[in-house]
Amino acid sequence: METLQIEGIATPVSRVALGTWAIGGWMWGGTDDAQSIATIRAAVDSGINLIDTAPVYGFGHSEEVVGKALEGLRDKAVIATKAGLDWPDGSVRRNATAERIRTEVEQSLRRLRTDRIDLYQIHWPDPLVPHDETAAQLERLRREGKILAIGVSNYSPSQMESFSRKAPLATVQPPYNLFERSIEKDVLPYARQHGLTVLAYGALCRGLLSGRMSAATVFPGDDLRSGDPKFRPPRFDQYLAAVDALERFARERHGKSVLALAIRWILDQGPTIALWGARRPDQLAGVDAAFGWKLSDGDLRDIDALLAQHITDPVGPEFMAPPARQG
Repeated sequence: METLQIEGIATPVSRVALGTWAIGGWMWGGTDDAQSIATIRAAVDSGINLIDTAPVYGFGHSEEVVGKALEGLRDKAVIATKAGLDWPDGSVRRNATAERIRTEVEQSLRRLRTDRIDLYQIHWPDPLVPHDETAAQLERLRREGKILAIGVSNYSPSQMESFSRKAPLATVQPPYNLFERSIEKDVLPYARQHGLTVLAYGALCRGLLSGRMSAATVFPGDDLRSGDPKFRPPRFDQYLAAVDALERFARERHGKSVLALAIRWILDQGPTIALWGARRPDQLAGVDAAFGWKLSDGDLRDIDALLAQHITDPVGPEFMAPPARQG
């Protein structure tokens, strides 16, 4: 397991983190708590010590499951959670006021059954709240010992620059994978320049890069992929064709799966951590294959050529952004 150091956190952090959005159940077609707990414990046993969650994942449920799973294992895990959203009428919206963050941190500490949060992140920038107000509240929490390190998620470089005037910023969490690469234009260079660790969420592009999907795969209930343009015609066929091509490339060039290739690709981009979403222990299989090798410059060029050949109508993850509150 490769590790790196996040400023403010003494424990070296695994470069693959367990993402627990699906464990919350909401927008993923439900979940099984016993399986989820087993998955979290299996991840820690395998060396994945960074567990990333958020209050909005199942409206508190994901954090509760993480808290149960880490009983007796807390000192082996690094917990990352978030703040800055609310859902007063059942619809998620942005709310990063100092008052909201103070309420959220206490709720998260209780649900997670811990006395501190290792990495506390603002989930989405709130255009109705000055960044310095949000940052100053997180800095107060850090000084109080309730959180150890501060991060942001889905922030632009200019927003991070404003935020960092009031609080030491350690991480940024954007969507990033082989298919969704807009951060290469701005966020990734900014992170490299300022020594921020990038937590890449959607590392397997909501399962597309697992190599386990086909044209017959369906997404029942409230599964967010039913509304994701990548998983609907005509794009779904294009992305599946790209996955097949990447699978052949990974096998022929490196003897690896497309899943291992997708994770290795992220790890080779800089100060990065790949968030690996799983809700069953068997979905952790293959993580070891991402370590101990690297992609060459030639590999990267060939991968880009394959993507350009098969994906003629690319689309990003914009559909996932929650709305801002009305001023």
